[in-house]
Amino acid sequence: MKNTLTMPVSNNRGQIIGSLTEDVTKSFEVEGEKFYEGKMEIERLSDNVDILPFTISDKLVKIYNLKLNKGEKMAFGGEFRSYNRVIDGRSRLILSFFVKELLDERQLKDNNTNLLHLVGYICKEPNYRVTPFNREICDVLLAVNRPMFNKSDYIPCILWGRNAKFMQNQKVGTKLELVGRIQSRNYKKEVSVGVFEEKTAYEVSVQKIAVVEKEDEKNSSELGA
Repeated sequence: MKNTLTMPVSNNRGQIIGSLTEDVTKSFEVEGEKFYEGKMEIERLSDNVDILPFTISDKLVKIYNLKLNKGEKMAFGGEFRSYNRVIDGRSRLILSFFVKELLDERQLKDNNTNLLHLVGYICKEPNYRVTPFNREICDVLLAVNRPMFNKSDYIPCILWGRNAKFMQNQKVGTKLELVGRIQSRNYKKEVSVGVFEEKTAYEVSVQKIAVVEKEDEKNSSELGA
């Protein structure tokens, strides 16, 4: 029997639902099409929140007649994408939820406020470790093809417990299907001796994962959170 995860077949598909933390601002233009950037606050079941960046086309803003002001609650469907941006003379990987549609209640999957489905390839050796509190963690960088644009998005993912243990021996080039949520994580980076700067990292916290063995054939066991 074909093993499937919980979202429709797609290599990059997600939904985020929350409130805008700021007014959106015009960011860049591609071939005459303008794009806005903003941030959305999404509550977790633990009562913590994730604050996630999103990008939306001016065309969609006009189609839906959106008022993207601070405090507005929105439900977006789209893709989690990466792109390079030069900051302080250095190229950096930027992650953002690329909005493709406005969702209504009938389109929401399980009313989940933060859900992402990815199919891609391991492009860097998995980093498995055990914390001082004996918690197993594994970081994986996933390359997700964007066929229409002949490019890939590079998405950092984090796995926990038995999923982390399962992932530690997977090889670069292995094809994975996973379901999880996008999370934000604050940390401090030392920019010079004794001087720290607060940064925010974005990654996918993986809840379910399967190895894709062949076309339309997946690992027989589905791993839960």
